[in-house]
Amino acid sequence: MSQVLFYALGGLQEDGKNLYCVEVDKKIFILDAGSKVPPSDLRGVDIIVPNINHLIANKDRIVGLFLTHAHDEHIGSVYQIIKYINCKIYASNFTMVVLKDKLEKEGITYNPQNLITVRSRSTLEFDNIKVRFFELAHNLPDCCGIDIQTIDGNIIYTGNYNFDQNAKVDYAAMFRNLAVFSKEKVLALLTESLGAINASNRGTILEFKTRMNSILTSAPSRVIFSLYSSDILRIQQIINIAIDNKKKVALIGKKTQRLLAKAIELGYLNIPEQYNVNLRYIDENNDNNDKDLVVLVTGERHEPFFMLQRMSKKIDRLIHMEKTDTVVVLTNPVLGTEKMSARTLDIIYKVTSKVHVFKPDLLPPVNASREEIKQMINILKPKYIIPVIGEYRHLDACLVVADCVGYTRQNTILLDTGDICEFNNGKYVGITGSVEVGEVMLDGKALSNIGDVVMHDRELLAKDGVVIISANINPKTKKVIIGPEITSKGFMFDTEEMNVTNLIIEGFNNVSETYLNQKFINWSEYKNDLRSEIASSIFKNTKRSPIIIPVLISTDPDIINNKN
Repeated sequence: MSQVLFYALGGLQEDGKNLYCVEVDKKIFILDAGSKVPPSDLRGVDIIVPNINHLIANKDRIVGLFLTHAHDEHIGSVYQIIKYINCKIYASNFTMVVLKDKLEKEGITYNPQNLITVRSRSTLEFDNIKVRFFELAHNLPDCCGIDIQTIDGNIIYTGNYNFDQNAKVDYAAMFRNLAVFSKEKVLALLTESLGAINASNRGTILEFKTRMNSILTSAPSRVIFSLYSSDILRIQQIINIAIDNKKKVALIGKKTQRLLAKAIELGYLNIPEQYNVNLRYIDENNDNNDKDLVVLVTGERHEPFFMLQRMSKKIDRLIHMEKTDTVVVLTNPVLGTEKMSARTLDIIYKVTSKVHVFKPDLLPPVNASREEIKQMINILKPKYIIPVIGEYRHLDACLVVADCVGYTRQNTILLDTGDICEFNNGKYVGITGSVEVGEVMLDGKALSNIGDVVMHDRELLAKDGVVIISANINPKTKKVIIGPEITSKGFMFDTEEMNVTNLIIEGFNNVSETYLNQKFINWSEYKNDLRSEIASSIFKNTKRSPIIIPVLISTDPDIINNKN
C-alpha cells in the first residue's frame, strides 16, 4: 500500500509563514520555510515563524527542504530548520545566494555541504521518489515550482507564480514540463491562492508601460517612484522605461537592501552605466534636482513610506521633494503599514499635487489570477486540488475557481494549518489527524520564542505604563536611607501625580514597616509585597494596572565611607 500525507505547519488560512510537508511512505519532504510579518498589536515582535516541533521530533525521516523562491514568506524561517535539523536544503541559484546572505548577516553557522544549488528543470532522486524543479514566473528571479513524483502520481507545489509573458522565463520549457507532468498523472495540485479573489484580470504589462511612459513624458521635472525592494522585476521594468525615455536613474537602497544588492551583483538587476546616477549628499553646491532624473525609492514594508516622508519634510540627505516633482506610488500598504501609507500621502500632497497612486488592480500581477489558476489546473488536470498560500478567503476563492473548470467538492480539499490530508493508493481518504502547530514570535536576533509573558508585559507597558519605586536601605539599622524615589513612564498625568505619589509612598511605608522590623530582611518577599500592595492601591484609585518595579538597594554607609 502506498501512503501519501500532506499537511502544513504554516501558510494555510494566514498570510505568510508558508511551510508545507509531503510524506511519501514515511519520508518527509519539506516545501518552503517562511516567516510572516506580525500585526501591529504584537508590540516589539520582529517576525513570526512556524512551530517546528513536529519536524524536530521526526528529523530522522526528513529527506530535505526544497525552496521555491527568495521572499521571506518562503525562506524566512530556514534558520529555524538549520538550528534544530541537519538536513539538505535545495534551491535555485538566486534563492540560495539570498538565503546564504541572510544566514551570514544573522551570524548563523551552517554546513555549506547541506546547501545545494539546483537548476530549474533539475531532477533529484531519493530511492523510488523523484523531486523535480521547474521554472515559473513571479516577481523575483529563479522562481520554481516543485514536483514530487510518487508511484500514485505527481504532487505539484507551485509556490507563487503567474503566467506573465513579459517575465524573463523560458516559457517553452515551462509549458513542456507542465505537459510532461500532466501526461504522468497528477495526484494533487498545491496551488497558490492569493490572486483567486481578483474578480477580473489585473493590469497588463502593456497598460503599465503605457501609463509609465505617459507619466515620464508629461512630468515637468524629476520623477520619484516608491517600490518594494523584493519586487525585482518591477524595479527593472521601471528602469527600462526610464531609459527608453532618455532619463537617468538613481536607485536608492541598492546598498542597504541586501536583496537588491545581490540582484545587482548577480546581474539580475541592471542599470547601464551611462544612465546610472550615484547621488551625492545635498549641500550648497548640489541639490540632486535634475529634471531628467528618475529616483527609485526602495525598501521593505514601511521603509519606502518612511523615506518619502523624510524627502517631503526636506530632512533626507539625498532628495528634498519639490512642488515640481512627480511622485509615483507603487507600494500598496502591507499588513501594519496602512496608517503610515495614508499619512505619507497626506504629507506628500502638502509638497506636490503631482501624485500617482497605483492600486493593485492597475498593476501587472505578481500572483496567479483566477484565469491563471484555471490555466494551471487545465494544463495539469490534477485528480485533487489543495489550495495553499493564503488566508481563508483566498483558499475558498480558489475552490470556486476550481469549480468553474469542473471540479466538484469531492476533488477539492480545504485544509487548516496542522490538518493531515491522507491519500492511500492514489485515493483521498480524508483528514485523518493533525500535527502540532503554532507560532513562534521572534524579537531582534533571538532565535527562541519571546513568549506570552513578555507579550503580556508589553501590552501592559503600552496600555498602562510602568512605575519604578527605588530606595536605599541600611541592612544593619533597617532604616530607609534614601527614598522612596518614584519614576513613572506612560502612567501618571500632571493632575493626578501628587495623589498617586502619596498612595505609592503610603503603600511603601506600610510594607516597609513590616519587613524592617523583622530580625532578617527577606528581600524577595519584601519586593513581592511592595508590588502587590502598590498595584492594588493604584488600581483602586485609578482603575489602571501599570507594571510595578520595586528596586531595593542594600546600602551600608560605613562600608562606603571606609572605601572613600
